[in-house]
Amino acid sequence: MESSPPTLRPSTWTPAIRMGLSIAVATGLYGISFGALAVAAGLTVWQAMALSLLMFTGGSQFAFIGVIAGGGAGSAALGAAALLGVRNAVYGMQLNAMIAPTGWRKAVAAQLTIDESAATAAGQTTPDEQRRGFWTAGVGVFVLWNLFTLVGAVLGDALGDPRRWGLDGAAVAAFLALLWPRLQQREPVALAVVCGVVTALAVPLVPPGLPILLAAVVGAAWGWRGRTPDAHGDASRTGGAA
Repeated sequence: MESSPPTLRPSTWTPAIRMGLSIAVATGLYGISFGALAVAAGLTVWQAMALSLLMFTGGSQFAFIGVIAGGGAGSAALGAAALLGVRNAVYGMQLNAMIAPTGWRKAVAAQLTIDESAATAAGQTTPDEQRRGFWTAGVGVFVLWNLFTLVGAVLGDALGDPRRWGLDGAAVAAFLALLWPRLQQREPVALAVVCGVVTALAVPLVPPGLPILLAAVVGAAWGWRGRTPDAHGDASRTGGAA
């Protein structure tokens, strides 16, 4: 099936589209913070915009300007950004099967594969809703993130520290809204707690953005461990039947 961005008519605003729009607004507003911090780190308005247009992944962008602001070389900044961008490749493999883009849409989907679009798609229960969620969140975040990056970069010094406006909490709140409906059983709750603890412990020890990668490794290991007994059990039952 060919995947294409949904047409947003009010009568067709499904739960996935509404979720995607809310995530886009919350995350897009945080672009003000990036734009202001990028200019404060010594980038021009156009350099800040280029990062948002081309790199387009918040964690990598903040890592990049963090290294630059600390006096690091451009190569070190790109290395840190690339390391954090690895997770998008993992998302891409999952989303390729989930939303099945074809032709030029495949290239567009690759650019729009970020935490928010992947999480919105994964939070849906049907293939159609997964596609709607991905495209709505992906396109929405791209447009608003770039718009508010420009706002933050232009206003720059007038904003002061963007965190005092609470914009850093908007993205966190958006992810909690995605996570909360999935915490209906003991195992997801336990996994969320463990990953949260790992992230909290890692924050003071590793560069920004890496704690979430460590939590992702823990989550993947948990999932692998959970499937292993079932695989052994299936093999035993197959052997018994034979």
